Amino acid sequence: MDAKQKTTKDKIILLLKKEAFLTVNGLTERLDITHMAVRKHLAGLEKDGMILSKETKQAMGRPLQVYFLSDKAENFFPKNYEGLSIEFLHDIQALYGEESIQQLFNKREERLIQEYSTRMHGKDSVEKVHEMAKIQNEKGYMAELSQVDEHTYELLEYNCPLLEIAKEFKTACRCETAMLQKVLETDHVQRSCCRTDGDSYCKFVVQFES
Repeated sequence: MDAKQKTTKDKIILLLKKEAFLTVNGLTERLDITHMAVRKHLAGLEKDGMILSKETKQAMGRPLQVYFLSDKAENFFPKNYEGLSIEFLHDIQALYGEESIQQLFNKREERLIQEYSTRMHGKDSVEKVHEMAKIQNEKGYMAELSQVDEHTYELLEYNCPLLEIAKEFKTACRCETAMLQKVLETDHVQRSCCRTDGDSYCKFVVQFES
């Protein structure tokens, strides 16, 4: 982030990231603003769930109120988990061969099938495909479901949390399609659009037998 674009709240978050714990006095000195202004920003950050506070005892005098970042605030800072995952997958591939990658994605597929199938228990086909769209939204896929005809649905996913991984390892896409077939209990699930092919979304055509 460009320094000129940083708000006072951004600066407080960055200072707490570096220092771990700071008091109002500590923040006032570093930001060169009034105590009242600091407290106002801290109140806003606490309300947003970005920071927490606690009292710490001193050798003498009253306990100090110190502020620190919440787990939610960690999303403020860049991560490169996906890049690290790709590196690890390439290392595994180099060490153990292509089959090892397939086994890893197969294992993930099995885990997801088991997880999602518990949510499908007792549901009919229509309820299952709606539940699947709900699950994908919970996972960050920005999914939309539409009905084509009595037995056919289209599931669109505008975001892919695994996009960069899937670009490197297309088996991720194949395993997702297979997972949908097994969870929805129909062999008729076809991926007609894919983000890894340059499309703006992934689209699955889901057909249930009449």
